Amino acid sequence: MGVELVAGVAALGGLVTGAALAMKIRTSGGTRDTRGDSPPPTRLPAGIASVLAVLSSSAVVLDSEDRVLRASSAARSFGLVKGDRLLVGELLALARQVRRDGEIREGEIEVSSHKHGNRSTSFAVRVAPLGAPLGGSNGGGLVLVLAEDQTESRRVEEVRRDFVANVSHELKTPVGALALLAETVEDAADDPEAVRRFAGRMRYEASRLTSLVKDLITLSRIQAAEPVPDPVPVELDAVVAEALDRCRMKAVARGIELVAATDHGLVVLGDEDLLVTALRNLLENAVDYSPEHTRVLVTTKRASEDMVEISVADQGIGIPERDRERIFERFYRVDPARSRATGGTGLGLAIVKHVTAAHRGNVTVWSKEGAGSTFTLRLPLRPGPATISPGQAQSASQSSREAVK
Repeated sequence: MGVELVAGVAALGGLVTGAALAMKIRTSGGTRDTRGDSPPPTRLPAGIASVLAVLSSSAVVLDSEDRVLRASSAARSFGLVKGDRLLVGELLALARQVRRDGEIREGEIEVSSHKHGNRSTSFAVRVAPLGAPLGGSNGGGLVLVLAEDQTESRRVEEVRRDFVANVSHELKTPVGALALLAETVEDAADDPEAVRRFAGRMRYEASRLTSLVKDLITLSRIQAAEPVPDPVPVELDAVVAEALDRCRMKAVARGIELVAATDHGLVVLGDEDLLVTALRNLLENAVDYSPEHTRVLVTTKRASEDMVEISVADQGIGIPERDRERIFERFYRVDPARSRATGGTGLGLAIVKHVTAAHRGNVTVWSKEGAGSTFTLRLPLRPGPATISPGQAQSASQSSREAVK
């Protein structure tokens, strides 16, 4: 349930015990006739508010009548508390059980939030008694409710399970193919032509397996969504040139023309190899999903005083609107059959997304079915003097538009 939840309960329990003892000492020296007086309202013992203020968990203290004596801002923002009432029935039930038997209880609950589009939030909860209320009724005592938001950790765990399942499936295909082809080659040892044909298939599957492993290694380096640890100045002209060079052979084989229209002299801070990998993935996708004898255009331009854009535009088949929000997910394929036919691993766009995030940027896509797609990376320029003048940027942008025509 978390060290903080346990520590919070222990600290608050100690404060309440001390406060109750102090109250007893102060009142034991004399008698007071309270006949006819109404019971004073329950008061929150001194010190508890200070402890609650430093807890990151959603914290609520209830009195013997289930009224909220104190609630953290997190508890209210999540919609657990409104006014002096705890709104979640499951938590109220746990609190009453704790008040009745005096034992700490733990559990997990799901709470729907209308403020966040009816999304559910998962909480790990711990409910503990805090002793008899000072001046309260005889039927119960103070109860502390701590709720820790587990939504993100649940999501990460789900992504991890899906990732392992997908990797297992993707590795199984080429490995199984290699085993089958090896067996076939063995059976066809007396047929040199068949051996050559099957050996070629084995090389293809081995190459596909190598690409998958490389992409997995690259993704594992950058998927933590942390900035590049040791960024260095990277010239975008060099990134574009290297990415184009790596894709040129595939493009030539399909009769696709690769065109570059760049603003020269743009520099970002980051990792050149990662940026080349991201741009190469976009170019390879553009080539794979474009008809023969079409054009793929790469442009770089200064988008603002501190941002640069790198775009890859094709004249391909486009992306259906229903798939655009998911294309950056790992192993998600718009057309699985075509992706496997082109040797794709399903990780290319996920790598693009994570590389861009690691460089403190973002990636967007425009697409129309039958008309093509444009992927755009927005990255922060290297801090310092302007790399090019606004006039040069305008001139280069005009050249980019003319190159598309």
